[in-house]
Amino acid sequence: MSAQPERGAPALAANGDEDELARAELYGLLARLWHAPPDAALLARFRAPAVHAPQSGGALGAAWQALAAVLRETTPEAAAAEHAALFVAIGKPEVFAYGSYYLSGYLNEKPLAQLRADLAPLGLTRAVDALETEDHVAYVLEVMRYLIAGDDAAVCTLPQQERFFRKHVQTWLEALCDAVVAHPRADVWRAVAEMTRAFVQVETQAFDMLDS
Repeated sequence: MSAQPERGAPALAANGDEDELARAELYGLLARLWHAPPDAALLARFRAPAVHAPQSGGALGAAWQALAAVLRETTPEAAAAEHAALFVAIGKPEVFAYGSYYLSGYLNEKPLAQLRADLAPLGLTRAVDALETEDHVAYVLEVMRYLIAGDDAAVCTLPQQERFFRKHVQTWLEALCDAVVAHPRADVWRAVAEMTRAFVQVETQAFDMLDS
């Protein structure tokens, strides 16, 4: 299998646990938003009255409401222009979205090789037409979605979620979020970054409670 964020709405495997499906859906949504600018269909979902926070209140509530408000107000064209300004460049982009950069200071370094080595036993590979390497933020978030909601019981387990999260998510995503929040051109992705950071913090606390 290849873990590659889709450009459409996140897909969920049948799991039967509403809380776990909600976690997986949020990972999938964030992967989608980091992967590419939201299109008209995705933005329309946030203008629907039924859209609600993934948790009632709690640490994610304010970040979710801010994200939903920004996505209701933006357009596909404005979001695409911001995404290009932040993450796309012929040379050096304004913001790097790759784990190797935050973990080693360089792209395509040892953290990427280690990630690939850890993905292999899970049966996950990079899609052949993917432009981003596996340490792109969207890719690692999509891997987490799969580990929660995937249908391979041998690898989609809570211990495997924690191992992957601790090593390949917790170690650098907040640094990426800080870089985006600090950028003067960020608007939509400032809200995406704040939501991502809040979610990573909630997930970290949950895994800490499991270990205590």
